[in-house]
Amino acid sequence: MFLPIKDLNPTRTFPFVTYALIVANVLGYLIELSLVRQFGESAIVGGFGLVPARLLADPSVEALTILTSMFMHGSLAHLAGNMLFLHIFGDNVEDSLGHVRYLGLYLLSGLAAAGAQTLVNLNSPGAMLGASGAIAGVLGAYIVLFPRAPILCLFFLFVVSVPAWLEIGVWFGLNLLSGLSSLGMRSLGGVAFFAHIGGFLAGLLLVRPMLGGRGRRDNFQWSGWRPPARGTRPVSRSRYDAWRDR
Repeated sequence: MFLPIKDLNPTRTFPFVTYALIVANVLGYLIELSLVRQFGESAIVGGFGLVPARLLADPSVEALTILTSMFMHGSLAHLAGNMLFLHIFGDNVEDSLGHVRYLGLYLLSGLAAAGAQTLVNLNSPGAMLGASGAIAGVLGAYIVLFPRAPILCLFFLFVVSVPAWLEIGVWFGLNLLSGLSSLGMRSLGGVAFFAHIGGFLAGLLLVRPMLGGRGRRDNFQWSGWRPPARGTRPVSRSRYDAWRDR
């Protein structure tokens, strides 16, 4: 998969919810590290992470871990990767949905991610951590709203431009294949593939209803593997659609 470093997709509003979520995740990780030093990893990760077997046994008590687990991460690399994707793709989805609806999409995608991972791993005593499922919902929404937006990616030592549908589609395909291949195993390993799948499908299906009549806006359209030249202007959705349909 290409490593995304930036999207060429302007916004009209300041994405303060996206930045607030990034700050909350970073603070959550720092608090997690501090508590782990004091009380031990098993007490903190096991206590505040989402444990499928425990959630099913006592959902009224364990329901809060669906939320707390979304702001915990297994490592600095786990946190950095998630925040990179949220930073690149979150601002445009927030701009399209509005701040409140965007937050709702994020949280609902996280809920769907927790449900999907729990359903395929009912008796697991392992804790699920991370914002990956919620961010997967943001990716699902992005591919619906901006399938041809140019994404600048690092491919070995080269920076190339790829359409959003390819970058996100490859990411989802890899997660789907990995998830299906893990079915039937005693342990699904360290990556919650079905959380990614569940969150992605939630964002994919929810974004259109949540738009609520908000108007389309101008955005760049992918036109080749090389990054667009400086000074290139966004293409109007209506003008682009009219040109495409000629």
